This record gives sequence, structure tokens and C-alpha cells, in this order.
Amino acid sequence: MSWWKPLVVIIVPSLVMLVLQILLYQVVGVVEGSDDPLAATFTPLKFLAVNLSVGTAGVLAILLLAWTAKVPWRSLISSPRAFDARRLARYLAGAALLLGAGIGVVALVAPDAPGWTAFGVTTTTIAILVITVLTTPIQAAGEELMFRSAALPAAASWVRAVRPALAVGLVVSSLAFAVVHGSTDPWLFGYYAVLGVCTGLMAIISRGVEAPVAFHVANNVLATTVNTLMADGEAFPLDRSTDSGDASLLILVAVNIGMVVFVWLRERRARATS
Repeated sequence: MSWWKPLVVIIVPSLVMLVLQILLYQVVGVVEGSDDPLAATFTPLKFLAVNLSVGTAGVLAILLLAWTAKVPWRSLISSPRAFDARRLARYLAGAALLLGAGIGVVALVAPDAPGWTAFGVTTTTIAILVITVLTTPIQAAGEELMFRSAALPAAASWVRAVRPALAVGLVVSSLAFAVVHGSTDPWLFGYYAVLGVCTGLMAIISRGVEAPVAFHVANNVLATTVNTLMADGEAFPLDRSTDSGDASLLILVAVNIGMVVFVWLRERRARATS
């Protein structure tokens, strides 16, 4: 594959996602009568716009890599084995337990860190929760397709030797993942980079995206659910500015690493059994 083709796979889907989000935000602004449709607060319709735009970009990334590299798109989802829905379900259950424990620890030792205000349920709360359940899995899967199924192997193609290629793929895809999240806070940027590395390792170890998709889905659904319930009935703000993160993110880093270990142990056991 020519050197410039990986750049197309890495950059174009992210740009399409950004443009699509801005366009959908403008539509939402008209529907909601908002004077500032690009404000950071997540209303239900803006949340839906984000989820759908990311899911669309994920599909685009897979199609671009399949086209430029002349490979079947299914091989970018899992290879050499076929996609395994049971594996996805098992990893989803394990990820939910690990992340639930991590969020619980954060609530105990650093309750002010997530920016929670008070528990409250309104029609806004219910609308966001419904959208979370129905479309956040699309958004999480879209990011995994963009960065683990497409950007990682695309960047790895710049290097011939296998292990250095995997290292390059992990670094490039993880940094791209962190950049796309748009945080200027060192703690948050670092956390997104670590999340990218850990989900990349899950994909490499398991030879598929079931584990990283399961972890990403569980992470986003649980975090959004808790943030919504603790927003006192309002739409919660999405703050990724400087000083919005702190050392409490190390708890979630430990959860990420724990999931990598869990995937490694399960995959080693599965190979030994087979």
C-alpha cells in the first residue's frame, strides 16, 4: 500500500465525522431554537447527532481501508477467525463489572472529580438515557472501527517487521484517538491515549474487535448513564478544557489495564483449550 493511503484512512473519517457533527448541530440548533448550537452541553438531540456521526465515520474508515488495501472488509473486523458474538457478550459482561467497580471507587475517593451535582430524573434525563442505550453502542463501535480496525493496521503498514509495525500502529492510532477527542487537559489527553493503547492491545491479543468494542460500549454507556443521573435532571456539560481532568483518572487507567489482562487470560485459555 502506498505511503499516503494510510494517511487518507486515518485523517478523512475524522474530518467527515467533525463536519457531519457540525452540520447536525446546526440542524439541532434550529429544532431546539438554540442561539449557540455548538455549546458543550449535551442535549438529547445533540447527543444523538454525535453518536450517529461517529458511527458513520467508523463505517467509512473500514470501507476506505478495504478499498485502498484491497482486502475484504470482514478481515478488518476479525482475522483469521470469524466475528464471534458470544465472545462480544462475554467481554461486555466482564467490562461492565470492571468499569462499574472503577466508577464506584471514583465515587468513593474523588466524588467531586466527575463534576456530578445531584441525582435527578426529568424528561431530559429519560431522553438521554434512551438515546444512550439505543445509539451509544453505535458510537463506541464506530470509534473502534475508526481507530482499531482501520487506523491501527493502516499506520502499521508503514513498517515491514511485525512487532515494530504493531508498535507504530498502536502509537499512531492512539494519538489520533486522543487528538480527535479535543481535550486540552493533560490528564484527559493522556487518559484517552492510554485508552487507545489498551483497546488496541485488546484487538491485537484477541485478533478481533469484540473485546475493544465491548469495553468501549460498557465504558461509554455506564459513564453517560451515571453522568446523566447525577446532572440534577439537566443535560450534562461535556468539559474537556484545561484543568478538567485530575489524578482520579488513574483509577480508570487501572481499569483499562485490568481489562487488557482479562482479555489476555481469556484468549490464552481459549487457545489452550482449542
